[in-house]
Formats: sequence, C-alpha cells, structure tokens
Amino acid sequence: MSENTVTGTPAAPEPAAPQPDSVPQPDSGQQSADQSQSAGPRPAGASPLLRASAATVAAALAGVAIGIGVIKVHYDDAPAPVAAPAAAPVPSASATPYGAKSNGSHFGSLRDLLLPVPAGYRLGPDDGGYGNDAELGSQQLAEELDAELQQVPKAQRDKMREYWEGLHVKGTGVRTYRTEADDLLIGVKLRQFNQQEVQKINEYTAVFTGDTGLFRVGPQVPGHPEAHCYLMPAPPSAPIDYLECSAAEGDLLVIMNAEGPAPLPKDKIIALFAAQLDRLAAPGATA
Repeated sequence: MSENTVTGTPAAPEPAAPQPDSVPQPDSGQQSADQSQSAGPRPAGASPLLRASAATVAAALAGVAIGIGVIKVHYDDAPAPVAAPAAAPVPSASATPYGAKSNGSHFGSLRDLLLPVPAGYRLGPDDGGYGNDAELGSQQLAEELDAELQQVPKAQRDKMREYWEGLHVKGTGVRTYRTEADDLLIGVKLRQFNQQEVQKINEYTAVFTGDTGLFRVGPQVPGHPEAHCYLMPAPPSAPIDYLECSAAEGDLLVIMNAEGPAPLPKDKIIALFAAQLDRLAAPGATA
C-alpha cells in the first residue's frame, strides 16, 4: 500500500441542501416514475442496463449534470445523438497503486477501484455508451456533456455547464456483471468528483427515494450506513424487478443497479455492493 494510505476514517461533511434555483420541479421525478411503471418487462438476459437509474433521476433533480442520462431525463423529446462505438478497454497494470487517503480522496485507476468480477459472475453487457469495463476521463465526460447540452435551452445549458465546472469531475469507472446462470445483471459506476457534492447528492438521493413514495424500500447494506437501496416502481405481478443502491465513499459516488426475474436475490446483490464499498473504504482499497 502507498505511503499516502493511512488508517484514519474521514469525517463525513455536513450535507448541504441543493440550491433552489438548480432543482427542477418535482413533476420531473413523477414523470420518470410513471415512465418506469409503464415500461414493459424485458428478458433479464437481454437487457443492456440502459435504464436511467433512480440515482440518476435524483441527481438530475439536484441539478447535477453527471453523465448523458441526466439531460435525457428532462428533454426526452429532443433527438438523441448517435453514440460512438465504445473503445475496447485497456487493461490496467497490476502494479498500479490504488486506494484511499485519510481525507477520503481516492487515487489510482477507477478500473482498479471497481470490484473484480467475483466467482459465479462474468462481465455483463455494455452499459450504454460506457461499455462493460471502462474508465472515462474528465475530458471525455466534458465533451459528452457539451454534445448533450446542445439539446438544452441556453439558460439551463449555462447553469449546467457552470455547475459541472464547479464539480471538478475526475472521471467515471463502469463495470457490469452477469451471473453464470444468466439470471441477474448488475452494473456499478464510480463517479469521482468534489467530496462535498458527492455527500450532498447521496443525502439528497436518500431523501428523494425515501420520502416521495415513488420507490419501494430496499434492503440495508450491513456495515455501510451511508448506503441506501430502493426498488423501482413495479406492479406486484411484474416478472422483472429492479433494485438500485447509492453510497458516498469520500470523493466517489457509487451507484449500483440490478435487474432480473422477480423476486430478486436481494442478499446476493447486497453482498456484491457491500464488497464494492469495502474495497473503497479508508484506510485503503485492497484486492
């Protein structure tokens, strides 16, 4: 482990309320939930995890422009650009150090910080234009955002770009997992940016998914009180179910979504999410 790695646990910053002028009206969240309810079920083995996650919806409500899904939540009528083919992931060097410092900031490749594919799983399908095992740098994400902002009215476009610049985004890591039995898909994203905003978004997501009544209460994550999980709206007879989780680990916002035939194996999903959070926690990430 690097000399930068220490054993202290960072104190969680006080969550700040989202600025009123940056928060869209609540009917956007209701519209997203209605769309989720009206969507027909899809076979678990064929789904590419392209749905906008509840964490993305909540982030959008907080005025956060992180990833192309944020814009599409509010401007579904705008024509979507054709996504360029995802580049093949470049293997990271096994000797590259990675971990967490006492102040909560992480170092090393985001692909190294992502949980390796566990026994019983293999890499899953592409998560949109991100691929299934990739790391996108701040410049790539900024260019992606600029392209998407062309669909947004100028007043909102300028606010989103200004907010993005204040986030000091470092990158996003993505990995998807599919069970060997082909009955469960899990996608994990690590979004690295300003720690105070990471904490604020995580707190806001917890409030939004817990107090609005739009989502079903999900299981807890043992040992990780900062994490919260929720089930997407679905009728009791729906054959496919969706579980999503979010957590703040220093300068990383960790988002997981899982889908498969109902009822979902929640214990199995939560165990994978807990293993990912354990990998990121101070004093450092270990293999």
